[in-house]
Amino acid sequence: MSAVAGDGTHAAPVQRAVPASGAAATFPAAHVPSRGGGLPVEVTLIARFAPGQGDAVIGDALRRQRAHPAFVDALDEPSTRIGVMDLARGDPSSLYTFGVGAKGHPFHRHAGNRMFTAVSGSAGAHLRFSTASQAQIDADPGAFVDALHVVEVPADCLFSVRFGGGTWHQFMPAQPGSVHPALFAVSCHPDETAGGLDAATQARVLDNAADIPALTDVLPAAVQALLDAAWRQPASIATTRPSLDPAPVSCTRADAPVGGARAADAVDADSLLQSQLPGPVAHEDQAAVRLDAAQVGGATPAQVMDALLAGFVANPPVGVGRLMALRNLLVRPAGLRTSPLGCPASSLLSVDAPQMFAGRHPVLVERLGDDGRRVEVILGADDVHLMFRTCIGVRAGPDGTRLCTMATRVRTRNAFGRVYMAVIRGVHRRYIAPTMLRHAADHAVRALRQDAAVDMAPLSRDDPHRDVLWTGRADGVSR
Repeated sequence: MSAVAGDGTHAAPVQRAVPASGAAATFPAAHVPSRGGGLPVEVTLIARFAPGQGDAVIGDALRRQRAHPAFVDALDEPSTRIGVMDLARGDPSSLYTFGVGAKGHPFHRHAGNRMFTAVSGSAGAHLRFSTASQAQIDADPGAFVDALHVVEVPADCLFSVRFGGGTWHQFMPAQPGSVHPALFAVSCHPDETAGGLDAATQARVLDNAADIPALTDVLPAAVQALLDAAWRQPASIATTRPSLDPAPVSCTRADAPVGGARAADAVDADSLLQSQLPGPVAHEDQAAVRLDAAQVGGATPAQVMDALLAGFVANPPVGVGRLMALRNLLVRPAGLRTSPLGCPASSLLSVDAPQMFAGRHPVLVERLGDDGRRVEVILGADDVHLMFRTCIGVRAGPDGTRLCTMATRVRTRNAFGRVYMAVIRGVHRRYIAPTMLRHAADHAVRALRQDAAVDMAPLSRDDPHRDVLWTGRADGVSR
């Protein structure tokens, strides 16, 4: 079953979990009691940004943080102190900023209480805690693992965290191998002098010269070894997933392979993409995933589209992310636009799109047709070497299926653009487009699922419960 708070808020499936708490009408929250008798861990979701905006906010904040005169880069947690104590006036509080990148940071703890407000990256964040006391760990190092609890924060989310001194914690992107940062935070230390500080650290604090690394204890190697073993069995670790979304649509796994998928020579003749970039184009391709009725659980094409567009940002393929990182490195000297997402969906990170689908997805154009049984949006951008437009479509089938398509059209603007497309055309058609669509569809199915007891397998290349088609047309296409 789904984790349901006492006031009706739904959370996604949990393993050995304490349900999330909070109200659908207000701020969903997770409350994790301390195993060691200290203060609980409290994580509260505040608001959600448009897809991709988490990364944009974090990137801008990290650049500003690096330029601060108090900037410190240590323990994979770049930080700066932006507000110092005023002990002469009885104020022992300090204010810091810190960021956690795509690789996360190590498990650690602080002597004093902590509270911070943060923005999650565009793949979400894992907030990992162990509330075992030092006495419990000294008596049995396994107590650290027994007290583990993960709170999963959604992508592109504003949230707050509060926990007591001595609480071990680690923050990571929600997806292993992610290209997205985990979070950026503004953190309040309510009493910088509190906790069991050693004499040298206490003197540094009283001299108003503390920083986050100086106030940090990292996990001992012996306990780290136990932790590494525990992560190999993630189902044994308590997990809570509070959500700002309404309860998703119920869905069950299909027992028969998806059928009825139809291949086309190129982009569908009635696609909204046909209105884009009229005239000769250098490249077209189309990929499609058919979701059966059980997988979408009655969700309308517009609801599936909402989840699908979120999936392009929240669940990008690691392999495509690595290709984009290499591409960004190679083209940056030429002044070309860069993005962590594959170009078919990169404009979902735009901050100046003319429209917002479902109030949160930047798009160029949207079209709802066939009495709501078909919905399409146009993504795209113009660069110095080429222009691209991508049409994402969801069409309802008579049997309750939903056909999700991604069709891309490219026009080159100069010789470099023609060479560039000649290099990437094949990998885009055969790998980038179908892989991105599969991952986005996998996210959409999971987002639309309500019954947490269903073990929905990923839409992998060999999964019989999805069909992926991709077709293409080479140079010289005329419209």
